[in-house]
Amino acid sequence: MTSESAARQRADRRTAALAQAVGGGLLGPHAPVVGLLDVDGVLAAVDALHEAFAGPAPVQHTFAAKACGLVPVLRLLADAGMGCEVASPGELEQALAAGFTYDRLVFDSPAKTVEELEFALGHGIAINLDNFQELARVDRLLAGRETSGPVGLRVNPQVGAGAIGAMSTATATSKFGVALRDPGAVDAVIDAFERHPWLTRLHAHVGSQGCPLPLIAEGIGAAYELAERINARLGHARITGIDIGGGLPVNFAGEDDRPTYADHVAGLRAAAPGLFDGRYTLVTEFGRSLLAKSGTIGTVVEYTKSAGGRRIAVTHAGAQVATRTVFMPGAWPLRVGVLDASGRPKHGPAEVVDIAGPCCFAGDLTATAAELPAIEPGDVVALYDTGAYYFSSHFSYNSLPRPAVYGYRTGADGQVRFALVREAQSVREVVEESGLAQADNLVALRTA
Repeated sequence: MTSESAARQRADRRTAALAQAVGGGLLGPHAPVVGLLDVDGVLAAVDALHEAFAGPAPVQHTFAAKACGLVPVLRLLADAGMGCEVASPGELEQALAAGFTYDRLVFDSPAKTVEELEFALGHGIAINLDNFQELARVDRLLAGRETSGPVGLRVNPQVGAGAIGAMSTATATSKFGVALRDPGAVDAVIDAFERHPWLTRLHAHVGSQGCPLPLIAEGIGAAYELAERINARLGHARITGIDIGGGLPVNFAGEDDRPTYADHVAGLRAAAPGLFDGRYTLVTEFGRSLLAKSGTIGTVVEYTKSAGGRRIAVTHAGAQVATRTVFMPGAWPLRVGVLDASGRPKHGPAEVVDIAGPCCFAGDLTATAAELPAIEPGDVVALYDTGAYYFSSHFSYNSLPRPAVYGYRTGADGQVRFALVREAQSVREVVEESGLAQADNLVALRTA
C-alpha cells in the first residue's frame, strides 16, 4: 500500500468515526468536546517504524510518554512491541501501569532526584544522565556496585536550531546534555567514560517539530563519531549503545505522512553509515510522529457571529486542549474540518472564518482566517492531527474539564467500534481537584 492510499484510508476512517461519534452521542450537546484516536493508524505507524529500522543493528524502539500519557494508549503500544521513554515519576508510573517491564523503559529527565535515580538503578531501568553532577551522584549511589541496567550520558552536539526554538534541543545554549562544542567538553566526556566502566551509552536528541532531517542526522552523526573515538581511545567497545532520541517532524499541512521513518533512516545512514552495522544497540524515542496523524478533536459549534467583517465560530475546544496551537499558532497550525449536526462533512462555497475556543481571552483561536464551508450553530468542527499532546496534555485554564477520549477501529462494513480511553471529567471533579476538601482552611488560619 502506498503512503498516499494509506493516508486516504485513514481520512476515510476518521470521517466514519466522527459521524458515528455524533450519531451515538459521544459528541454533541451533552459532550461538546471529544478526542478520537484511530487504533489502526497508530499500529500502522509502529509497523512503519520497525520496518524502517530493520537490519543487523539491534534496536529498542521506545515511545515518548510525554506525547500521550494515557494508560490505555501506552498499553496498546506495549502490546505492539514498543518500549517507553519516561521523563518524570508520573510518566514512569503510567508506563508501569500500562504493563511495560523495567527493561523496556528509558528514564530521561534533566532534573532526576536521588530517589528517582535510586529507583531506576535498583530496578534495571535504562538511564540517560544529563550532566557531570548527575554522573557524580550516580557514582556515589552505586558505591562500587555494578549497575543492573544501561546507563548513558546525554550530549548536546550543538548543531543549531530548527524552525521552532522551543523544540530545538541541540542549540548552543540548550538546557539538555553536555555541550560538546564548549571548551574541554569532549575531553571531559572521554575522561568520564575512562573512569566509569558502568557508563556504556551515549544519548543525543537534536529536537522535534521544526527540525529538518539533515540537522537531526548531523547531530546523531556527531554522537556516533564521539562513540567511535571513545571506544578507540579505550581500546575496546565500552560504548555499546547509542540512544538517538526521536523527533521525526509531523506534516500538519496535509494528510500524508512526510517525512517518513524511512526518510529519516536514509539520512542517518548517509551521516553515519557505521551506526547500523550491528556494533551498537540503537534506542529510539519517537512520540508525536507515532500518534499525531491518528488523532482528532471534535467539538460542537455553540454560536456563530461576525466582528469587523470576519466570521467567528465559537466552539468548546480551545487552549485547554490545543494549548500550543493557541499560544504559538505560527509554529503549531492545525488543519480544520467542518461537519453538519449529523456528523457529515459539509460542502459548498467557502467563507473565511476564525475558529474560537471557550477560554476567556481574545487569543483563544484554534484557526485564524480558515476557508471553510459556512458554519452554523450545532455543526461540528474537527481539529485534525491532534493524537499527540493535544487531548492528553490538558491545560486547566478557566477550570474547563478534561474531555473524554475514545479509541476506534473501523470495519470493512464501515461500522466503527469505540473503546473508552479516558472518561470525561465532571465539573464536580474539577471542583474537588481545586481543593474542595480544604475549603475552610484559610478562613480557619485567619481566625485562629
